[in-house]
Parts: sequence; structure tokens; C-alpha cells
Amino acid sequence: MALFITDQCINCDVCEPECPNDAIYQGEMIYEIEASRCTQCVGHFKEQQCVVVCPVDCILVDPQHPETPTQLQVKYTQLTGQKYDAQNEQ
Repeated sequence: MALFITDQCINCDVCEPECPNDAIYQGEMIYEIEASRCTQCVGHFKEQQCVVVCPVDCILVDPQHPETPTQLQVKYTQLTGQKYDAQNEQ
């Protein structure tokens, strides 16, 4: 599943630079996540980097975009052009 940012976001700017897929952007009121680019850091990191750095815990799994781990791996490959390899995750 992709992630999403709730309206509890305080616009602190710490999540955006952490996203390896450039899926996070400044929306009208709060930061938002483009679901088509969010892999939950699959292929890059073992932990979701935006979730790790968020000081108010407002980044959650988006139930409107259900994806299996395999689908996230495929999305990683489509976005990066690299074959998914769990050993590359930091």
C-alpha cells in the first residue's frame, strides 16, 4: 500500500527530502504523497523513511491504495529501472 499524510501534518519539511522516489510534495495545505510513486521505501530501505522522521506520526498506510509486497517491488522496478533486490535495502 502507498502511504498518505493526515491533516495532522505540521509542514515541518522533514519528510520530503527523505523520500527516495520523490513521491512527497507540498500540497495546498499540507504535504502529500503521490501514491503512484510511493513504494513504502521497498527497494531502497527496510523502514519507511518518511515515517521514521515524522515528528507527529501523521504518515499512515493508505487503505485506498492497497498493494502487496510484490506489487511494491514491481513499482520500484518501474520507477527506478533496476531489478528489485532485498539485499540492496539499507
